[in-house]
Amino acid sequence: MSRTKMRTGLIAALDVGTSKVACFIAHAGDDGRLEVLGVGHQRAQGMRNGQVVNMDRVEAAIRAAVEGAEQMAGQRIDSVLLSVNSGQPHSTRAEIDLALDGHEIRDSDVARVLDHARALSDGPERDLIHCIPTTYTIDGGDGIVDPRGMFGQRLGVHIHLVTAAAGPVRNLALAVERAHLAIEGRVVAPYASGLSCLVEDEREMGAILIDIGGGTTSFAVFLDNQMVFVDSLPVGGNHVTNDIAKGLSTPLANAERLKTVYGNCLPSPSDQREFLKVPLVGEDEESSANEVPRSMLINIIRPRLEETLELVRHHLEHAGLSHVAGRRVVLTGGGSQLSGIRELAEMVLDKQVRLAQPQRLLGLPDSVGGPAFATAAGLLRYGQKVHVEAPAHPEPARRADGSGGRLGRLGRWLKENF
Repeated sequence: MSRTKMRTGLIAALDVGTSKVACFIAHAGDDGRLEVLGVGHQRAQGMRNGQVVNMDRVEAAIRAAVEGAEQMAGQRIDSVLLSVNSGQPHSTRAEIDLALDGHEIRDSDVARVLDHARALSDGPERDLIHCIPTTYTIDGGDGIVDPRGMFGQRLGVHIHLVTAAAGPVRNLALAVERAHLAIEGRVVAPYASGLSCLVEDEREMGAILIDIGGGTTSFAVFLDNQMVFVDSLPVGGNHVTNDIAKGLSTPLANAERLKTVYGNCLPSPSDQREFLKVPLVGEDEESSANEVPRSMLINIIRPRLEETLELVRHHLEHAGLSHVAGRRVVLTGGGSQLSGIRELAEMVLDKQVRLAQPQRLLGLPDSVGGPAFATAAGLLRYGQKVHVEAPAHPEPARRADGSGGRLGRLGRWLKENF
């Protein structure tokens, strides 16, 4: 819907998460091919639930990840595309209507109506991350994909605004800037993950992308090849690790190992017969380790993930999107690698679920080709297109009442929810 053209040259992506920081550097060629030149990743320090809690540690982790990618690529970067998972991003829908006086609709008219939409964001306490047009109207006629070159008296647009709390977003931006990097664009994490993990038919027919990270679980709905909804929860894989550590009185490092090696979301008949050695907090001797049945570990993991998926379902139902998006759910992110999560998601969400890895990029090492790096890979795909911004001097606009016309399921949903 937005006017874009292909970009060439270097593209740098920076994903700052709760558990890791990843930097990808790629080159976009004239033929549209994207080749990864360098990757760097570092364990995150100073982040909690997607927010900066220690600026110095976050800056150091960013520097280390970027330097690793630069050394591998043999290139220096001074700007990055940044993923946004902090500030609990969420969606707002709006409709704008402007007078045209009957002249032919030009690029400047489309840019002007989009610029007005930016003024409808949630106020100074929230930062506007995305302003995405979903469908245009001309003189009340809906379902127009690109109005340029047409004639009419009034131009309207349905807008999808994505905002996030200003404080956490600006703290993250400050950490990046302290690493001597400019931010050329910001992309909410599930949007980027969707670009790297969803196939074209899923984006067109409707799918829900759920990205389970270390400190947050974010999700986006794609329909008619657009992102039409995004939301996030301040809970992720690290909360499962903390639950294990507290429930079994074991150090966090061992709790993470138990989750990764023996964890599962679903019980099995052998769980009661299989015993695990669990070192206790503060005990150095291996002889003091507890032996607990694997079933105890499963009974700690499952409730947390079940609750998380139920919250996702509740947010989708509240937005009126649970059925509109169809029956397709795609899981990605580091937390999606836990055994049994696909089957649990199918039971809780009552949908078809698949586990996704980023679609292959030329030159991307296998070690960083998994779901934990889906956001970084998606940032590169986003950056391959030049996203034209609207001018910064809006003229008076008014909200419209909505009008007739249809654009498939997206059009019907817009009509019902405005």
